[in-house]
Amino acid sequence: MMRPLSQTFLCFFCAALALWAAAPSEGRAQNALEGLGYVSAMALGAQPKYPPGFTHFDYARRDAPKGGELRLAAMGSFDKLNPFTLKGIAARGIIDLVFEPLAIGSLDEPMAMYGLLAEQMRLAPNGLSMSFRLNPNARFSNGAPVLAADVKFSFDTLRSPQASPIWRNYWADVREAVVVDERTIRFDFIRRNRELHMTVASVPVFSRQWGAGLPFDQWILQTPIGSGPYAVGRVDLGRSIVYERRADYWAKNHPTRTGQFNFDRISFRYYKDVFARLEALKAGEFDFIHENVAKNWARSYKGRPFDRGELKIKELPNSNAAGLQAFYFNLRRPIFQDARVREAIGLAMDFEWMNRQLFYDQYQRSDSYFTNTEMAATGRPDPDELALMERLAQRSGQSLRPELLGPVPMPSLVKGPNGLRENLRRARQLLAEAGWTIQNGVLRNQKGETFRFEILINQRNWERVIAPFARNLAKLGIVADTRVTDNSLYKKRIDDYDYDMMVHWYLSSQNPGNELLFRFTSESAGQPGADNYIGLESALVDAAISHLLSVSSRTEMVTAARVLDRMLRHGHYAIAHWHNRVHRVAYRRGLESPTQIPLYYHSEDWAMAAWWWNR
Repeated sequence: MMRPLSQTFLCFFCAALALWAAAPSEGRAQNALEGLGYVSAMALGAQPKYPPGFTHFDYARRDAPKGGELRLAAMGSFDKLNPFTLKGIAARGIIDLVFEPLAIGSLDEPMAMYGLLAEQMRLAPNGLSMSFRLNPNARFSNGAPVLAADVKFSFDTLRSPQASPIWRNYWADVREAVVVDERTIRFDFIRRNRELHMTVASVPVFSRQWGAGLPFDQWILQTPIGSGPYAVGRVDLGRSIVYERRADYWAKNHPTRTGQFNFDRISFRYYKDVFARLEALKAGEFDFIHENVAKNWARSYKGRPFDRGELKIKELPNSNAAGLQAFYFNLRRPIFQDARVREAIGLAMDFEWMNRQLFYDQYQRSDSYFTNTEMAATGRPDPDELALMERLAQRSGQSLRPELLGPVPMPSLVKGPNGLRENLRRARQLLAEAGWTIQNGVLRNQKGETFRFEILINQRNWERVIAPFARNLAKLGIVADTRVTDNSLYKKRIDDYDYDMMVHWYLSSQNPGNELLFRFTSESAGQPGADNYIGLESALVDAAISHLLSVSSRTEMVTAARVLDRMLRHGHYAIAHWHNRVHRVAYRRGLESPTQIPLYYHSEDWAMAAWWWNR
């Protein structure tokens, strides 16, 4: 499963909703600043889990030993040290280890965040601006203080045309960043947005001295200057990178950092395929792996290193929202513009066979863009959902398709020995209705054009998943080719939307928000690199997303998300894949973790942040 480059850094801030200032008054009077509306933490209408004066997060060990090197593996290659531009592939770990935001979330609550670079935060009474007062101790890796001018420079640079459009879309409703004084920055908003005051807290801050005056898109191999716990050390371009822990790290005793970032060095070594990576783990080339391939987990984590206890395996539970990993159609291709065609192709995927024969029954079928959350739509729309859909239709000038009022589509099931045959019969009927019929064993339309498309991937292990899907499509007269590319070409083709179908994992949170703007809105469909992989342009979906971002209560948000989920699923834009609820990891003897596991986390990120060596 693929993780978007900035997802780890951004996903929490898509979840937050409201200020701690909305809590009962007895939880707010920390100091004189709070009397002016400034707070050090924010949450959903109540106090965050961690009170003022807390010492560390529960999923970190306060007195964890320091030292040693954590060696990790990455796939493919990298060609730049700037993770914020569109072209090229940035080194793994650089956002998480080198850069810091104004405030950071904890991993064991979905709707709270705590000041980091900013020691105090304030939302204006009218909700149209958000102010941050910077911690006077905050320092960049070059020793310079982190000032409001650096925050503004970072924000303005990330919103410029030279940066990836993801950032520009993410803060589309921010009018400007204003330097109030040396250590106070204010963000003025164009309109009220239920989470915008929280998402601006996710601005990754870097020094104005980083690029040495070059245009931002030419900052390629210049060593980043961030405020994070690590700085870039040795770089072997495309092969490996080493991050060195900063001895002068300003926040080493900050409560959001205490007991974390315990390794003197964190390094990534790159591998070309998952099989070479697994053999390298057994050979002792790195120390920790998160395994995504079910076959490998069931059959390959055996042998002498495991028998001797040199390597340990564990399944770590999590409460993560699963989002939706899927085959995604590119609607920019004419053959996919009919929803009946997309539904028919989806009927050819036999998940039950795959799970039994390929995945060792380790997975559950995903069914929603918000899988594993209360935002997933079920059955027929309830009265609140119906009322909202009618308002959105009126607002967007669109009529509601009759199917939107019926049960939400579920992924096709293959039931019994004749289940696949029945699904393919239904698929053939849908294709015929859309003008595609079998002619001499080949599916053609009225123009005589054949039905052939390509599935773009960058890892060969997907070929064994695609092969049975393609065999079933062949029974319908459809030819599905597989194209495997290296990471550099893959990223360029994805950024340019140059594919017929692709595999992607849209992550979600417990509180969907601004990330929806660059995934599913009409404006993002024409922006290269904006994550609208479907090419979706729908006034009704645009209205649903706009409404979701404007609601003020959790109940309204859940209703709005379910309505959006219905619209997306009725469009048959994706063929849902699968998920599990554990992280499958293997690690070297001597690596230890805190006793309390977070709720919402990725295992490798947690290992980098909170594990340690005990030798």
